[in-house]
Amino acid sequence: MIDYDLTKIKAIVFDVDGVLSESTIPMDEEGQPLRTLNVKDGYAIQLAVKMGINIGIISGGRSTVVEKRYAYLGVKDIYMGSHVKTDDLHDLMQRTGVSLDEMLYMGDDIPDYEVMQLVGLPCCPADACPEIRAIARYVSHCTGGHGAARDVIEQVLKAQGKWMADKEAFGW
Repeated sequence: MIDYDLTKIKAIVFDVDGVLSESTIPMDEEGQPLRTLNVKDGYAIQLAVKMGINIGIISGGRSTVVEKRYAYLGVKDIYMGSHVKTDDLHDLMQRTGVSLDEMLYMGDDIPDYEVMQLVGLPCCPADACPEIRAIARYVSHCTGGHGAARDVIEQVLKAQGKWMADKEAFGW
C-alpha cells in the first residue's frame, strides 16, 4: 500500500521504457524498438482519464506507435523525445494547474531521478535501478511492463472512491 494521501492525487505521470513497457526491448530489422504494453495498465489508464485523473507520459524515447496508443486511451499530455524531463513536468503543471504535491510520477532509471525528486509521490516498478528505488516513496510489487502502472492507478482510484464506482468502470 502506498503511504501517501492518495485523495489529493490529480495527475499520474509515467515514463515509458521500463515502466509502461519492459526494460528489454526487441528491435525490428530497421533498428526500431518493438515495445510491449500491458493491457491491464491500458485499462487502468483509460479509466483514470474517465474518472478525471490527468494522465501524462514523459519519455526520452520517440515512438509514434506509443504516442498513438496512449492518445487512443485518452491521454492528452504526451511528451516524447524528452531531453529534460523536469522542463516537460513544469509544462504539464502549467497547462493543467496541478501542483507538484498533487502528482504521482513513476520512473525506473536515472533520467527520471530529478523529476521524481520534485513530485509529491515518486513511485517506481520493482525492477527500477537502485538510485530510483532509494528515492521512491512507493516501490510497486510489479515490474515495468507487467502491471506497475495498474498497481498505482488502482490504489489512487480506490482511495478516491472511483474504482468500480459506476458504469464507466465496466467498459473501454
